[in-house]
Amino acid sequence: MELKTTKNNTVRISSQQIAWNTAYSRNGGLSFILVKHLSSGDLFLFEGSQSLEIGRNGLRTGALFRGSGHQDLWAAVRESGIGHLESVLSGLRVGVRDSGLPAPGAPGTGAPVPGLEPGIEAKEKGA
Repeated sequence: MELKTTKNNTVRISSQQIAWNTAYSRNGGLSFILVKHLSSGDLFLFEGSQSLEIGRNGLRTGALFRGSGHQDLWAAVRESGIGHLESVLSGLRVGVRDSGLPAPGAPGTGAPVPGLEPGIEAKEKGA
């Protein structure tokens, strides 16, 4: 989560932050940019995939959340995260169904979990 403040509608986000958030999003990741408007005290929550638009249009970009209630803010983060997870899982199901192969790590299939070599515990791999 990128944390930003602004006194107006402009959000200063570096080209490196835009590049990272864009690449992370394109590779299936979910990140957020949280901006506090110092004059009003309002919080603006954006998905990282919007980073280029935020850099160009600032707070005029459509936010996932705008307000001051922390409970409502975290509800928006949770809702976005759940939606993202459902989308990723749906994509995995379609890919597995189309391939005719069992889902990686599916119970009872013996299919390995990607990134985890057979016989090596996750903690030994540095996880």
